[in-house]
Amino acid sequence: MAIHYHCRHCGTKLGRLEQSSVHSEALGLHTLTEQERQDMVTYDSSGDIHITAICEDCQESLERNPDYHQYDFLIH
Repeated sequence: MAIHYHCRHCGTKLGRLEQSSVHSEALGLHTLTEQERQDMVTYDSSGDIHITAICEDCQESLERNPDYHQYDFLIH
């Protein structure tokens, strides 16, 4: 099982963890609301977990241009 992190705005791969088992508390997923969890966490047929987050570049773009929050995808 692997845990894959991708930016939800630009699709950049942020990282990957190889774990045989992991608790949601160790990943901080327990702090998410049910809606946030549905929006950010998916599971594939091989048991891998895919988590969408935000990369530093997109975070910086959003801070400089707050009107970008209306877009689902950013290109930089």
